[in-house]
This record gives sequence, C-alpha cells and structure tokens, in this order.
Amino acid sequence: MPPHCDSMDGPVVKAAMEALDSGDVRTVLPFVPEEAEAEITEDFEKILKARAQSPEAREVADKHFFETVVRIHRAGEGAPFTGLKPAGLGHGPVVPVAEKAIEDGSPEELVKLLTDTVEEQIRER
Repeated sequence: MPPHCDSMDGPVVKAAMEALDSGDVRTVLPFVPEEAEAEITEDFEKILKARAQSPEAREVADKHFFETVVRIHRAGEGAPFTGLKPAGLGHGPVVPVAEKAIEDGSPEELVKLLTDTVEEQIRER
C-alpha cells in the first residue's frame, strides 16, 4: 500500500491542485517544512508561467509541482520520495477513520477499529 501522501488523491497533491487552480501557493504551504516555503513559492511562480504556454506545458508543469511538493513533504517527514502513486489505490480502513477522528476530535471509532483488528489477529493466530 502506498504512503497516503504520495498518491495523486492524497491530501498533499489535492492541496497542490487547489493552489494551482486558485493561484494561491498558501494552500500547499502547510504541507511543507517552513524552511522549504521559499523554494516552493519560487517554484510555484515559475509553474504558473509555464502552465500558460500550452495544454502540454500545463500537464508537465503540474506534474513537476506535485512531485516537488510531495518530495519536500516526505523529506520533512524524514521519508524518501519514491514517486507519485496513482489515485484510487485505497489506503485501507484506518486512514479515513483516523482522519475523521482528527476532524471530530474523538478517537472512539479509531480506538474500536484498531482494538477489534488486533483482537481478531490475536485470536486468528
């Protein structure tokens, strides 16, 4: 299973897409270390100019920006960048439940899922 932030439908690429669509780099900056914000901002300005050249240039520029943001995001986590993963591969049941727990501020559903999964595995073995 690919790391969540490496996928084309993950939160980092979604934020990068939103930044490109809105023309506002600030949308993606929360996903990169503070010391990389200037690099991302400089790259973003160049990407916007390249996107205006042609549909082909836009496609290449967008992919470059997604890869750059994810690479820098992963480096900030101390993890390697192994390329962008396709959308729709799924992340298993834990990631959506964990994201909901963060949104709601309530870990109950996540605790239940993890506890039930561990219990099931212990009993099975």
